[in-house]
Amino acid sequence: MRRAAVVIAAGAFLLSGGAVYGSAQAQESSSESPAASAATLREAAAAQGRFIGTAIADGKLSNTTYTNIARTEFDSVTAENVMKWDTLEPSRNSFNYAPGDRLVNFAQANDQQVYGHTLVWHSQLPSWVSNGGFSATELNSIMTNHITNVVTHYRDSVEYWDVVNEVFNEDGTLRGSVFQNTIGQSYIANAFRAARAADPDAKLCINDYNIEGTNAKSNGLYNLVSSLLSQGVPIDCVGFQSHFILDQIPSTLQANLQRFANLGLEVNITELDIRMTTPSDSTRLARQATQYAGVVQTCLAISNCGGITVWGFSDADSWIPGVFDGQGAACLYDANYVAKPAFNAVLTAFGGDPGEDPGGPTTGCVANYQVASRWNGGSTVNVSVTTAQAVSGWTVTFSLPVGESVTNSWNTALSQSGTTVTARNASYNGSVGAGGSLSFGFQTNSGAVYSAPVLSLNGTICTAS
Repeated sequence: MRRAAVVIAAGAFLLSGGAVYGSAQAQESSSESPAASAATLREAAAAQGRFIGTAIADGKLSNTTYTNIARTEFDSVTAENVMKWDTLEPSRNSFNYAPGDRLVNFAQANDQQVYGHTLVWHSQLPSWVSNGGFSATELNSIMTNHITNVVTHYRDSVEYWDVVNEVFNEDGTLRGSVFQNTIGQSYIANAFRAARAADPDAKLCINDYNIEGTNAKSNGLYNLVSSLLSQGVPIDCVGFQSHFILDQIPSTLQANLQRFANLGLEVNITELDIRMTTPSDSTRLARQATQYAGVVQTCLAISNCGGITVWGFSDADSWIPGVFDGQGAACLYDANYVAKPAFNAVLTAFGGDPGEDPGGPTTGCVANYQVASRWNGGSTVNVSVTTAQAVSGWTVTFSLPVGESVTNSWNTALSQSGTTVTARNASYNGSVGAGGSLSFGFQTNSGAVYSAPVLSLNGTICTAS
């Protein structure tokens, strides 16, 4: 049976540990989150009306460490490879459903939704499709037949389908795939119509990368989607892959997702990871945690954001080192399946409580983020952090809403990159004893209302006071 995802209005959630801003104006003081006691990602996300998913590698389903995390922390699963064309239809009209069925069975056993990925893509095609030399009419028939068979087989088992995947070049023109070159642009609308005919209830999505910020590629996608909707093409959602680089998350992320949501479409983060130069260190892991939390906060700020899927949850299984030399450490868990600061940051941003997270560090600090005053053109913020352990130097990181910039600060050496703020101790206040507190303050250029962001101290995510 299909597991329905729930989407709630932006005004229905205010997090004590996460920010809600932009068009959904947060209150200056917030009540305790309904998910405050949630200890798992899936519990915390569900309390906010969002899903939290992961890509699943078929070969890992026999690994109990892997499957225990996958079933406990995530309520949505995406097939990493086994629902792509080369696996499902390796030869013409001969379908191999066994690997995909394993994923569906796993999901149903663990009360998880399935996010189908992907029906039509230029990559991972069998040679008989990519090199078949078919006419436009015959290739369109082959594509329609593939979609019809696959979607019918998984009807009522798959909640979402990435109907077409990665159809754009970086300059906003359509990619020259075998489908585009042979059939023309109409293949996109034809694919959506075939999927709708096979399953009237599945949510049908278009998915791509490097479309997270406002740029030529996302503009091209926006224009395409607007055109499809005007033609009555059954498209329900847009997937933003979100393979980010540390400190390079686009500042226009929220505004860009919101413009697609304003078309009446659901927007989803579908393949999230945040890579860095390896080996990692505590400072970069702290910034990564803050930026993961910022992505969650962006989704929560948009009423039509259905949820977030991470593209694998452990560095042991990440695709990144094999593609980007010297890059990695992009996931919520390290290569030993131990939770990283990013895990607690995501949990806290959803309103959950990390507590004694198995395999992860205990929360060693309590942070108080207080907007002392605000006016039309600015605000004054006071921050205090109580640390459970003595420190001889401190770095506090957090994210501000898009458009909020620090103009002045005191008792700290403070810098800002995009939405990420890094506050370091001054020469005179770096030593703090166990149970002691550090404090600093700053001014911003905006009087916008938002709730307290997630703060980390020297790489440890702090509990909000």
